[in-house]
Amino acid sequence: MLPVMQLIPGDPDDPRFAAALAAAGLPASGVQGQCYALADGRGFGMIEGEGADRLLRSVIVPAGERGAGAGTSLVDLLAVQAVELGVERLWLLTTTATDFFLRRGWNSVSRDAAPATIRTSEQFTSLCPASATLMMRELTR
Repeated sequence: MLPVMQLIPGDPDDPRFAAALAAAGLPASGVQGQCYALADGRGFGMIEGEGADRLLRSVIVPAGERGAGAGTSLVDLLAVQAVELGVERLWLLTTTATDFFLRRGWNSVSRDAAPATIRTSEQFTSLCPASATLMMRELTR
């Protein structure tokens, strides 16, 4: 049986988060939004933006921790947190984890389908390449 995972507020200035970003090849520039971490330190993620549509970004589980359910728990807990923040749809851009998110109920969507709040984000306009897959997940209360 897997241990119960808990999400705690994280600190975008936490050196472990910066190291995890670097190790994952994710940009440290433009890091803004609400940062969260798994209480056991095995993963980080952020919810960025305001309103009903927000970005899930910088979701990281260090390579040595993968395959034990931390990533799934992290994404599920971030979705619960998003609902508590009033989010109706979470969006993300990925170049490497499309299959991971598809298996967890996310949908690949056309970049043209993104609402203005997502299309004008730094993540969408400059941090992620145009070849990144845009994905969306409807959230329910």
